[in-house]
Amino acid sequence: MNFSLNRMLAIAITAVTVICGSAFAQEKSIVVSSTTSTEQSGLFGFMLPIFKMKTGIDVKVVAVGTGQALDIGRRGDADVVFVHDKSAEEKFLSEGYSTKRNEVMYNDFVLIGPKSDPAKIGGGKDIKLAFQKIAGSQAPFISRGDKSGTHAAELRYWKDAAITVTPSTWYKETGSGMGPALNTASAMNGYILADRGTWLSFKNRGDLTILVQGDPKLFNQYGVMLVNPAKFPHVKKVEGQAFIDWIISKSGQDVIASYQIGGEQLFFPNAKSH
Repeated sequence: MNFSLNRMLAIAITAVTVICGSAFAQEKSIVVSSTTSTEQSGLFGFMLPIFKMKTGIDVKVVAVGTGQALDIGRRGDADVVFVHDKSAEEKFLSEGYSTKRNEVMYNDFVLIGPKSDPAKIGGGKDIKLAFQKIAGSQAPFISRGDKSGTHAAELRYWKDAAITVTPSTWYKETGSGMGPALNTASAMNGYILADRGTWLSFKNRGDLTILVQGDPKLFNQYGVMLVNPAKFPHVKKVEGQAFIDWIISKSGQDVIASYQIGGEQLFFPNAKSH
């Protein structure tokens, strides 16, 4: 009887240990608020399993526009923000929501449009001139309209072109991520600004193609920041910093460089050496 009781107790203790161990393992995770481009390009799906294998840390991604991603950080609802709008990131820093911004990688924006090209911009490298021609022709233009890094860049290009845009018969705002906005452009045979990574991974191209690329103004830098644990004590500082340290290390940078679609590299690592 005592033997059976002891055995039952041993089994119960083992079960509790396993449950507690599982709970502890589940706690080793972080929330990263990031852009739709890092998610929809497939980069996170490629990169995060490698990070988890090396560190045991699970990364839960909230993929939204950069403006929303930073706002999630401002509420303390993420441990790390990984975005691409340098001026907005610097504002986030100046407000004290982080103490350091690390550059991670870059790619570029491309101006997509129908092969019929009613605005006659194909083959050009001047984004300002292309935007002026699109406005002049009033050909359909699809804007994300979601305060994302891509949307912020698009608005800069309209401003440079001295054009004020508001929703109209030709200028449409979707309020959506890059993938759904590209779907809308494909359905409407419209022009759209996209990051190259999402475009390369996008399958529903329809009659769309890259028409303008190569302007230095189309450079697209990504940065990563730990949400300030002094403001939000629940932020997982150790695990979040481990993610940042890995992504800017040679190991993480090599993983980013190795991600390709159809033989094309989507992102180019450029973290500063430490």
